[in-house]
Amino acid sequence: MQPVQDATVFIVDDDASVRDALSWLLRSRGLFSEGFPSAEAFETMLAAGFVPRQACCLLLDVRMPGISGLALFDKLIARGLHLPMPVIFLTGHADVPTAVDAVKRGAFDFCEKPFSDNALVDRIEQALAQSALNLRAHDSRQRLQTRLTELTERERDVMRLVVLGLPNKLIADQLDISVRTVEVHRGRVFDKMEVKSAVELANLLQKM
Repeated sequence: MQPVQDATVFIVDDDASVRDALSWLLRSRGLFSEGFPSAEAFETMLAAGFVPRQACCLLLDVRMPGISGLALFDKLIARGLHLPMPVIFLTGHADVPTAVDAVKRGAFDFCEKPFSDNALVDRIEQALAQSALNLRAHDSRQRLQTRLTELTERERDVMRLVVLGLPNKLIADQLDISVRTVEVHRGRVFDKMEVKSAVELANLLQKM
């Protein structure tokens, strides 16, 4: 798998030797990384206004002094950051059941220490690819939302009935306007939403 361009792997582990080893491993595979010695240090970055704009993932140790990896993960879920920034837990054997539970709650995966370098990098690259997909999907939804806000109230009324499959005559009857007015509004809706048919419009709205 080709590395995702302009991606960042965040490493949160209280063991400096682990952070250094992971950073070296990732650098040897052409991946940029940034290390943090604690969940608190990572939270400081988030509090400063960090928002994922490019593909990224988080390697997160389960057990750390202060805020644990699991507690940090819960905060990421609350902020919706575990989707644009998939989380891979680094865990000892005793923590495997806990890590499995975290995966059920939305973590991307977990790697048991000591881990295979190749297996870990493979999962990191897959997490980065998923991050890129999630970011593109989010951007698409944002653009769609922007287009919706540009519709007038009457255009939204017409759009709802068009999506239901009603012909222009029935739409005109329901809204007490002329068929020609429906045609005008329908055309404007299609232009603003950048679609060419009612089916395409319905599929687009379904993505939301």
